[in-house]
Amino acid sequence: MSIAVIDYGAGNLRSVTRALQRIGAPLEVTSHPDVVIDAPAVILPGVGATRDTMQNLERLGLVAAIREVIARGTPFLGICVGMQVLCEQSEEFGLHSCLGIVGGVVRRLPAGLKVPQIGWNQVHYTPHAAQHPLFTGIDDGSDFYFVHSYYCDLTDERDAAAMTEYGVSFPSALIRNNLAAVQFHPEKSGRCGLQLLTNFVAWAGVS
Repeated sequence: MSIAVIDYGAGNLRSVTRALQRIGAPLEVTSHPDVVIDAPAVILPGVGATRDTMQNLERLGLVAAIREVIARGTPFLGICVGMQVLCEQSEEFGLHSCLGIVGGVVRRLPAGLKVPQIGWNQVHYTPHAAQHPLFTGIDDGSDFYFVHSYYCDLTDERDAAAMTEYGVSFPSALIRNNLAAVQFHPEKSGRCGLQLLTNFVAWAGVS
């Protein structure tokens, strides 16, 4: 069976699928809720604004499908905005609701910095998540590629699996049970990014 890569018009969809194809992952790009619900694992890519993402997910009937697969225990990976929309709310372009899977608010990076943050930055694992299978073969403090102006201010620090410093220390990875998400772009992060995607496929038990 194939990993469902959700297509709602995200700008990084092609680069994510190319990276998955490079590591030999079975995948199906889809915008159909039924395909997402039946998949053995799901990836939600994303760039841009949380509000636009939520509107597109709602338009395609994918909001309920995403909530169902996560609640059911299907391995799930959110990338960049795909991580942010997991929070309860976002302040981007006015306060609005997101998926509400994890507690937290999406907030703008602090004033006085070059925003968006574009480029490489270090990812440091939190102690309770350092040995998680998602990070196998990736050294603590490795560099990953970021493109973002907002970050997840998580309510429960136990949801944060890795942290990154850019004017503020923010969660750059989130793990809770079957749910994983990253603020950076593994598809643009060279060897470490491909390793993380490989780890997700193995963790999900998809081959």
